[in-house]
Amino acid sequence: MNMNAFLNKFMMYYEIKRMSLAGRSVSKISKALNCNRRTVKKYLEMDDGEFDAFVRTQSCRQKILLPYETFVFDRLVSFRDTSSAQIHDLLKEKHDEFPKVNQKTIYNFVKWIRCKYNLPFEPAIRDYSAVDETPFGLQAQVDFGEYNIRSSNGKRVKVYFFTLVLSRSRYKYVNFSAKPYTTRTAIEAHELAFSFIKGIPTEVVYDQDKVFISNENSGDIILTTQFKKYVRDRHFQYHFCRKSDPESKGKIENVVKYVKQNFLYNRTFHDLATLNTDAVSWLARTANKLEHGSTKRPPVDEWIIEQPLLTPYHPVMIPDLPILLYTVRKDNTISWKSNFYSLPLGTYTGRGTSVSAQNQENELVLFDKNNKELCRHHIPIGTGKKVLKAAHKRDASIATDELISQLHNYSCEGESLDKFIESIKRDKPRYLRDQLLLLLKLIKDIDTGTINRVLDFCNQKGINSVNDLSKILGTFQKAPMDENIQTSAINPLSDEPSIMALIQPLTSNISDYNSIMNPIIN
Repeated sequence: MNMNAFLNKFMMYYEIKRMSLAGRSVSKISKALNCNRRTVKKYLEMDDGEFDAFVRTQSCRQKILLPYETFVFDRLVSFRDTSSAQIHDLLKEKHDEFPKVNQKTIYNFVKWIRCKYNLPFEPAIRDYSAVDETPFGLQAQVDFGEYNIRSSNGKRVKVYFFTLVLSRSRYKYVNFSAKPYTTRTAIEAHELAFSFIKGIPTEVVYDQDKVFISNENSGDIILTTQFKKYVRDRHFQYHFCRKSDPESKGKIENVVKYVKQNFLYNRTFHDLATLNTDAVSWLARTANKLEHGSTKRPPVDEWIIEQPLLTPYHPVMIPDLPILLYTVRKDNTISWKSNFYSLPLGTYTGRGTSVSAQNQENELVLFDKNNKELCRHHIPIGTGKKVLKAAHKRDASIATDELISQLHNYSCEGESLDKFIESIKRDKPRYLRDQLLLLLKLIKDIDTGTINRVLDFCNQKGINSVNDLSKILGTFQKAPMDENIQTSAINPLSDEPSIMALIQPLTSNISDYNSIMNPIIN
């Protein structure tokens, strides 16, 4: 360490001590001396002997890194914006013998070289040029935002919002949602925005958002199916900015900031409808009413000029997402695009069980045959994965005895039910709870007499599977048998019956045939 550096540290140390004795706080000392608070605290915790040892240690470390001064100097001359972390990595990459030192030491070494050779940090400069104002009616910009707003009960609630601004007039629109926007809800927000501005611009500028893009495709952007159809139906052009380049659409970025800092800041959230109503009022009295900083005119006055030049707006019906059917596997899962998704226990009721699936952007929504929603899954990246929910596993919170008690409450014959359960316990003890849950779900809509007869049949035939019981029950409900078979008496033509008529032929037991032709015996 050279003499100037030593004196600087020495003077800094004693000045910190002096100001502390004068009653100054760490923060005030830090501001007065333009140094880090941690440095102030570290020096205050040292005595004179510890400070002397610390300075000597710094001197030794500085000498260890001196052989690399030329390398660091050349790098900083060529690239002023190189960080100390990158310098550290380059030193280890280019010099196998580079000693193991602390990152803070590297930072101090790089800072020392910058001061010694007057090489201040200079970030890469991007060239800007003024652009002409876009013609009226030509362009709008769209973006999304999110904000943690304080609710009426004092808790924080995250809200999401969609914003649109006409590039020339700066006429704005904002719409709020309680959930992240999907393609469908974003299209609905477009419709609300076009209705609000009373027209459709020729071109809309977007960020590269997954709501609109399914694949960047190395620049040849592929739109999501629904948004592609919407753009085609609405006849407006679209333009996507470069990824992570907010400066290319500064007008809408300023609107997002304006919504957060002017409308949402310190506002209390009651409900979504109230928030959207308040937003429309805010647009009318402030965002579109006050003079704009660049145009020096209120956006509403400019919009009066721009609105006739927009394409006339007429509402359109937004089609529902297509619903596809998928076969449910025995383990209560479906295969969708090479991934497996779980379903609630009991969804599988036998061969042919199917559910409908709907892709709502990043969520796969599954419905039963009555179009009732069963569950939702986040769609992962990649294939060959199992997407499972803990709630879809068997309900271990319900004890076996409680399930049996619930089954008895449905007026099942105790003896038949107990015998059926005992057979399950004997052959499938591991799956007893699962079987009882399935049976409980099955018999809720079946009359007592029918379920009792089916239980008797299963006990007679040694059947101990609820899935098999379900199939037998379905067969019985389709073709029940009649036990009362009527036979007519023989009336001979002569007064005396013939000898042949008196002969009793051998007969077979009809139940033998019934057991073959029809599995249900009444």
